[in-house]
Order: sequence, then structure tokens, then C-alpha cells
Amino acid sequence: MKMSKGWLYGLVIFLIFGSLSISAQEKLVLTLDDCIKLALEQNPFYLSAQEKENEARAQVHQAVSRFLPFLNAQGTDILDKKVFTIEMPSMIPGQEPQRVKLDFSKTYQMSLSFSMPVFTSGRLMSGYKQANYNLLATQESIRQSRQETVFNVKKAFYDYLLARKFLEVAQESVDLAGKHLNNVKNLYEVGLATKLDLLRAEVQLANLKPQLIRSKNGLEMSELALKNLLGIHLNQPIEIKGELSFQDVQLNLDEAAQKALANRPELYQLRYQRQMAGEMVKLARANDLPSLAIGGNLNYWSNNFNFKKNNWENYYTISLALNIPIFNGFANQAQAAQAKALARELEYSLKGVTESVKLEVQQAILSYQQAKEALLSQEKNVEQAQEAVRVAEQNFSEGLATTLDVTSAQVALSQARTNYAQALYDCLVALAQLEKATGESGNGQKEK
Repeated sequence: MKMSKGWLYGLVIFLIFGSLSISAQEKLVLTLDDCIKLALEQNPFYLSAQEKENEARAQVHQAVSRFLPFLNAQGTDILDKKVFTIEMPSMIPGQEPQRVKLDFSKTYQMSLSFSMPVFTSGRLMSGYKQANYNLLATQESIRQSRQETVFNVKKAFYDYLLARKFLEVAQESVDLAGKHLNNVKNLYEVGLATKLDLLRAEVQLANLKPQLIRSKNGLEMSELALKNLLGIHLNQPIEIKGELSFQDVQLNLDEAAQKALANRPELYQLRYQRQMAGEMVKLARANDLPSLAIGGNLNYWSNNFNFKKNNWENYYTISLALNIPIFNGFANQAQAAQAKALARELEYSLKGVTESVKLEVQQAILSYQQAKEALLSQEKNVEQAQEAVRVAEQNFSEGLATTLDVTSAQVALSQARTNYAQALYDCLVALAQLEKATGESGNGQKEK
């Protein structure tokens, strides 16, 4: 089959531009706030946690439904039946007894029944309170998931900034080593540098290149980790806007600990679960008490399925049912004992988590203070290391220093920049940890 040249050219152009549109995805420019917003909208684990609230609300609705009457309708069509036959003695002497067939059931039967609890000794109320406390505990677990998501995003964001800074430091080290190698080569050609100086400069540059490769790989890995948290495709190009910067914050341990005890969702979860256990004890005790319910039935039947006058017969019943438990094998006592043990378990857990929260707050504050001290000590060190590299390069050009002196100064500068970036990162992560420890990260503060 032959194709026209114009049609063929059009197909080629379509494929080219189509492939370009697929490959050239629009780059996402993201700040820290953008990343947090995206994660709260798209992170599958956080979205999964949010769905638990719908489940808990449905359980509350189910508990409420038990207070309401139940109404059921039923229709029956008897397909086959056996008719009763009764033999009756003849009223005339000498004649055979007569057989009469009696149909006690109607072919078509319809019924409407209802039932409604009147008194349950607190069973229904305990069930409702359990479901409601479970809803409140679930909402706190969602708040906890939100705070953890926000903290993880912040840490991943800072991880990326740190990896980018490490890449800059590695690239600067390679550039300085390359510049020094060129200087050594020029001096070697005019007899002002030795062969050993040249070899040392070449080895130093070669040793720095693997570090540069590792830094590039580290930046790519941190970018993928951030994308995964944000719930975006790993092939989606992104650009991160932000820099590691110092935030001088005055912290008070007692205030932070009080704030954490007032806000942490884990503590609220345990309190609500403890209240659920208390309702379980009440429910177990109520199972030993009587209950009262009212019910009724309205029945219609007929042998012919039509709605002619007087075709359907009917009757109704209204009943009051009293149920008094006598003996069930000590099941209620066992249920009550189990609920009491659960309540004690939750009480111990609440005490343990309370102490853990205090410890977490203290650790975050100590981490921040340590990082702050390291940062202040490294800030001046970077300036001195830069000056040391400049002086070493100048002395080498004048024959007053060796290649080893220059490379040592360059290594010291690289280490100083690395330590400074690490201290900045540690400060930011410690503050993020403190926000999470006090229950404030992600605007998740408990409303009072």
C-alpha cells in the first residue's frame, strides 16, 4: 500500500512533537510550604489514615441505629403444600364416613413486623459512647499522622538542601584542586615546581572526583525520597527553592513540655481508649441486667393474589418482651475482667507515653542547642579556612609553600564548609523535631 509524501511527513512531525510533549514535562517549582501542601493532598499513607475517620463515623451511626425501631416486611408465596384430611362419621346410620379436606394455610401471605428497645440497662448507651470515643481517638490518630507527614516532609526537604550543599562543596573542592594543578603545571614547565609537586596535585584531583560523584548521587537519591513523600511521579522534574538558614530561637524546657502534654495526639488517643475500656466494663455489667422491648406484627393472607374487596384476611399482634439473664457460663464476668485489665493497661501506657513525650521534647531542645553551638563555632572557621587557602596558593606561587600545604588548606576548607552545612541542617531538623514533639507541626495544635 502506497502512502502520499504529505501524509508521511505529517505522521513524522506528529510523532516528533508528540514525543517531545511527553518527554518535556513541566517542571514543578517547590518551596517548603508547597511540599507540605502537596504531601497532605497526595501522600497515600496520610490519605489512608484520613479514611479511618469515615469508618469510625459509620460505627457511630450504627450505634445510633440501635436506639431506633426495626421495621421489616415479608411476602410469601407457598408453591406446594399438603392439605389435612379429616374423616367424619355419617349422621345417617349405615352410610360410610365422610372425608373432608381442610386447608389451614393460605397460598399468599404478607406480614409487617416491628421491634423497638424500651429499656436495655444501659447497653445501647454504652455502645454509643464506645463508638463516639473511638471516633475521637481516630481523629487524634489522623492528627498524629498529619504531624508525622509534615515532619517527614520537612526532614526530606532539608535532606535535599543538605545534599545540594554537599554537592556544591564537592564541586568547589574539585575546582580548587583543578586550579592548583594548572598552577603547578605552569610552574613545573618553568622549573619552579618539582615532579613530586605535580604528582601530588594530580593525585589530589583524582581523589576528589569520586566524592563529587557520590555527592551527585546523594542529591538524586534525596530528590527521589522527597518525591515519594509528596506523592508525585518519580520522573516528574522538580526545582527546589530554599536554602539552609539559621533560625535563632529561644527555648524553654518547661513551657515546651507543658505545651506537648496539652497538644500531643498520642495522649488524647490513650485517654479516649481508656474511656472506651470503661464503657466496656459497664456493658459487661449491663449484660447481667434485664431488658425490655416492644414489638408487633400485622399479617395478611389469601388464596388468590388480587386486591378485591374481602379477599384478604388479616390480624395483628402487639407484644412486650422482657428478657432476664439468669446464667450464661460466667461470660459477662470474663468480659468485665478483660475490660478492666485493658483499662489498667491503657493507664500504664498513658504514664509511659507521658514520660516519653517529655523526653522527646528535652532531646529536641538539646539537639538544637548542640547544633547551634556547632554552627557558631564553624561560622568563623569557614572564613579562616578560605583565607588559609588563599595564603597557601600565594605562598606556593612564590616558592614559600609546598603542594602538600595547599592541599591541606583545601581539605580544611572543604571540611569547614561541610561542618557548617551540617550544623545548619541539624538546627533546622531539631526545630522540626521540637514542633512535632510539642504537637504543633502541620497546624495540628489541639483546640481547647
